[in-house]
Amino acid sequence: MSSSAYIGIPGFLVLLGLWLSTKLVLNAWRELKTIQLRGPPPTSRILGLSGDILQSPDISLAYEDWAAQYGPVFEVPLAFGRKKIVLTDPKALIHFYNSERSVYTKAKNDRIFIGRIVNSLRSLYERANVLASSGVAFYGRKEIRTNGPPQLQCVTNSWLIGICSSRQRKALIPAFSNAAIRRLTAVFYDSVYKLKSFWDTILESSSDGAIIEVEEWMNRIALDSVGIAGFSHDFRYLEGQQSPVTTAFEAMGNTKMSLLTRLVFLLSFTFPFVLSVPTERIRLFWELRRSLNVIARRLLANMRREKESGVAEELTDKSVIGLLLKAELADSELRLTQEEVVAQVRLHFRSVENVLLLAGYETTSIALTWALIELAKHPEIQDKLRRDLARFSGNDPTWDQLVSELPYLDATVHEVLRLHPPVSEIIREAGHDDVIPLGTPVVTPSGETISSVIIAKGTPVFVPIRTINRSEALWGPEAKKFKPERWFEDVSFSAKELPGHRHLLTFHDGPRTCLGKLFALAEFKAVLFVLIRNYVFEFPNGPETKIVNHVAVIPRPKVAGQNGAKVPLRVRRVE
Repeated sequence: MSSSAYIGIPGFLVLLGLWLSTKLVLNAWRELKTIQLRGPPPTSRILGLSGDILQSPDISLAYEDWAAQYGPVFEVPLAFGRKKIVLTDPKALIHFYNSERSVYTKAKNDRIFIGRIVNSLRSLYERANVLASSGVAFYGRKEIRTNGPPQLQCVTNSWLIGICSSRQRKALIPAFSNAAIRRLTAVFYDSVYKLKSFWDTILESSSDGAIIEVEEWMNRIALDSVGIAGFSHDFRYLEGQQSPVTTAFEAMGNTKMSLLTRLVFLLSFTFPFVLSVPTERIRLFWELRRSLNVIARRLLANMRREKESGVAEELTDKSVIGLLLKAELADSELRLTQEEVVAQVRLHFRSVENVLLLAGYETTSIALTWALIELAKHPEIQDKLRRDLARFSGNDPTWDQLVSELPYLDATVHEVLRLHPPVSEIIREAGHDDVIPLGTPVVTPSGETISSVIIAKGTPVFVPIRTINRSEALWGPEAKKFKPERWFEDVSFSAKELPGHRHLLTFHDGPRTCLGKLFALAEFKAVLFVLIRNYVFEFPNGPETKIVNHVAVIPRPKVAGQNGAKVPLRVRRVE
């Protein structure tokens, strides 16, 4: 070994030690600035409670217990001395969501993903000879210097992200209005009747029904529906056609989290650079994003040609991307560039604002699966829902009728979304110092009673959505029970104070509230309407069948003992 190499290794270790020391000092300084709160003690000096949280089959129960023990705002120790502030207080949540764009940004591990996207966009422009001169992009930093087009500059400066997102959201609003969803409802019916034709064929050979793995079919109908309604592309997934997109989604739903993925997740909040480790989760996301990028560009080019020639304008305008294309071609402040339109189609890592695929596919497929599980577990509720749907025995309800004339369907849908939010938690990082007001005062470790919490810049702030949606302190003693009737009763006083759609955090709230919630609700209601009106769903081994969480890249429910995310149900025609 050469002397230079010998000197280099110790030098690297010294630099690494200095860097780690700096991180620990910064963490300690942040701890001093943030008011000390009570919370559960760490079980590991190195990992805090991170390992316990990751291994828990249902961590929402622990968060609820901690809130009862330490108050509605408390701290949880993370790896290497970091801590996160957990909010379950309604007043604190209102402040958090209203400040999400200006104060609470995505954590550094999320910004690394954004930086990677920026670098890839820059490469695309350079290959297309659009950039006059090459810029400099450093992912993982708060500011990425780019000499390229404005749309690249728009996403590279952290303080501009909110402004650009606001402009893009304004352009997206017409695509998710009541009028737009009213037109798209027919697409959802077309998809579910296609599924019905396949199921009827399966049931023809059996007089006592058939065992159907419903989770797979809910994935298929959700992806086909969002493909057609979202950007006029039929994945033909219901017909069994495979593509890189369907393969990637299947893998994300079935691939278990490896030890490496768990370790990367544990360390990422303290050391964001570990997200460069090519875990199976990251590889799947990149594969999916590449596939969506190709589809999005091809669709955009085809529809632009059709738009310019006046062909198929009616079809184009009915899809979400068709309305985005209008914005892309419009000469206004809301004009979206080609890159911005494409970005709404492909996957943004861990982004709650990806309104097409993550809202249209993930939210609906998981929610539909949980709906069939709950209705199979509660046959009396399934029968009651079927009676509510019988008033439309001869035709399918319009979107307006789905909203206003089927109250028990509406209650069932919202009860599923309350108990089983597809996104169970979110974490943000304070972009600058903040003071969060509390509705219920908490007691600090020193015994002081406080009515607000000082948050230092860089502190992770965590919202346990599943915990809040199911909290007995907020929703009453039957909070964990599947009870659609609760939506006909007065919501408990505490739950009334919660922000969000129908006092649920399932679709988030504030300036980053999910734009696609009407899209998801329309698809959810239309599909469930047709399925429950035509079929009876039962567990082969009875309603006490145990359901567990399949911990994969995308967590999904499954019947205990099944290999992978599978929910086999006995399906019979309604007599």
